Amino acid sequence: MSDARTRRPRADAQRNHDRILTAADEVFSEQGTGASLERIARQAGVAIGTLYGHFPNRRALCAALLRERHKTLFEFGDQLPRRGSAPEALAGWMRAVAVHAAAYRGLAALLMESLDDEASELHEACGRMAAITDALLRAAREVGAVRDDVTAADVHALMNAAAWMREQVQVDTAEHVLDIMVSGLRAGHEPVKH
Repeated sequence: MSDARTRRPRADAQRNHDRILTAADEVFSEQGTGASLERIARQAGVAIGTLYGHFPNRRALCAALLRERHKTLFEFGDQLPRRGSAPEALAGWMRAVAVHAAAYRGLAALLMESLDDEASELHEACGRMAAITDALLRAAREVGAVRDDVTAADVHALMNAAAWMREQVQVDTAEHVLDIMVSGLRAGHEPVKH
């Protein structure tokens, strides 16, 4: 009897956890990452205290929601150097991160904030994204494909801007703008003097 009692709350807790993530995906898809956590709890059919019991803050909820997407993105990023040239790998990564960060309106900004916030539940994933970006940028620079003045911070800012663009305009327009951004990184393009 006591075994059944100890297993049941875990099963209930797992169901609540899963329902919260499902509701968060739906609500964030509709309203962005700034959506009301109370609405997510209501949609999941749980009390707000239950939501906070599983996810102490918005970033923890986002981190759990993105866990599988991050895994897929990182696997893709790790394979890019074997799939083509260094500049193609960097461009492919920038496109993949822009699409990933546009999964929910406001996610790109949340990820950028978490890059420098070691207390954020998203910090580790952002660090992994940054490491892949650094490696791909270094490889593109080593073959002379990227301007010398381009930094990893520049690439992060461009990916963030590309993700934001995907939230604002049609996908084909956002892709075109990203192509322009990537072209501006190429060696041989002179920086504009201010």
